[in-house]
Amino acid sequence: MFHAKQFAFYYSNLSLKDNPIMTSIKKDLISGVFYTAIAKYSGILISLVIAGILARLLTPDEFGIVAVVTVIVSFFSIFSDFGIAAAIIQNKELQEEDLTRIFSFTIWSGVILTILFFFSSWPISFFYKESSMLVITQLLSINLFFASANIVPNALLYKAKSFKFIAWRSLGVQIAGGTIAIVAALCGAGLYALIINPILSSILLFIISYRRFPQHLKMTWGIASIKKIFTFSAYQFMFNIINYFSRNLDKLLIGRYMDMTFLGYYEKSYRLMMLPLQNITHVITPVMHPVFSDYQHDLNRLATSYEKIIRLLAFIGIPLSVFLWFSASEITLIVFGEQWIPSISIFQILSISVGIQIIMSTSGSIFQASNDTRSLFICGVFSSIINVTGICFGLFFFKTLDAISWCIATTFSISFLQCYYQMYHTTLRRSMIHFWKQLLSPVLLGAIVFLALYAITPVIETMPRLISLTIKGIIFATIGIIYVQATKEYDLIKILKSKI
Repeated sequence: MFHAKQFAFYYSNLSLKDNPIMTSIKKDLISGVFYTAIAKYSGILISLVIAGILARLLTPDEFGIVAVVTVIVSFFSIFSDFGIAAAIIQNKELQEEDLTRIFSFTIWSGVILTILFFFSSWPISFFYKESSMLVITQLLSINLFFASANIVPNALLYKAKSFKFIAWRSLGVQIAGGTIAIVAALCGAGLYALIINPILSSILLFIISYRRFPQHLKMTWGIASIKKIFTFSAYQFMFNIINYFSRNLDKLLIGRYMDMTFLGYYEKSYRLMMLPLQNITHVITPVMHPVFSDYQHDLNRLATSYEKIIRLLAFIGIPLSVFLWFSASEITLIVFGEQWIPSISIFQILSISVGIQIIMSTSGSIFQASNDTRSLFICGVFSSIINVTGICFGLFFFKTLDAISWCIATTFSISFLQCYYQMYHTTLRRSMIHFWKQLLSPVLLGAIVFLALYAITPVIETMPRLISLTIKGIIFATIGIIYVQATKEYDLIKILKSKI
């Protein structure tokens, strides 16, 4: 798994020591990734424990109900953000008065959206024919308001590169919310235990962020200040809407045209697939935009730095996809238990896309940092069209969760190719040969891991799950270490010596 010290060591040996600009990029990236990694990796065990306990206390049907409502909340939150957070980070000329006006805008728009979402609880409950959705939706409207209020303070934290503070804040909130959710589930709160964490987290994140960057509320919509960031935020906002449907339509349709139990199986598999993505690239992506935005006028330096990140993520993601494919059964049953057996094949299929998603999840930061949210929007439109087509094809033609998963894995691959063509051709104005070079060696490593696990799986399939998973993990890690050391991609021996 990706480690912050590995990233730091890699960047400290890029032969850029004589270049003050690149040295500054390296310093900011290392600092940001290090502290973000502390929070992320400290939270991995916590997340797995919480997910495992709740999966054994609650039913797939309950997970499905909350999944639908959460997706709808996410849609409403897009309209409170309007791409403002990314625009605040990118724009270096905003004054204090501008921030006050923008903060006021997010508060008043958040109030309106919260009221709308509260009253939408009745049609949502009616559409999905689930009476329990009524109260769940109304309670989650609290989450929507505080998420809106936190937009400006949270963006200022990233703009100030306060990565250490953000890391400890996230970890503390995660522990508090998860602990209370487990206690509630043990006390018989049922599906209400699943909404405690998001509600409490949104409140705590706002309070902590606001204390660090307090803002003043005025009776104004702040239109004059909004206009200053409109060009950037408009495309970001449209991308967020498009990306929302691209990422969430599967859950909305499965919940409506299959049932909540099927959605529960699918949603749990999807979240499990996203776990390595969130705990690998989400260590880097929150750091990339604030750091690289300082170099938005030097695309060549930005591109060469980003390609080092692509290569590193490819060495992690591509072999990891192979490992997850062969270990889907053990991982699903060990983490969630026997009642989640139908999730195994879904997770296995979705894991095919983990490698390319790990790489592609960083692309948005480059579009933002290079001030090209228009290209980001174009990629979002293309991805949405492809994904929606695939989801509908799998759902209405084949009518199985496995078919939907295969279609999504395929459309993710197509979107990956289009995204990087757009980035290199339009944004970076650079030959894609530079991009493909970063992937050749990682793909070869993935192929070697595939052959090894393909050969060993039939031999150990009758063993206890934990032992089987351990053997596969050792083979996966050993091949990776030997390969990168033998090819001198990374000097792991030197890294080990530096730690000692």
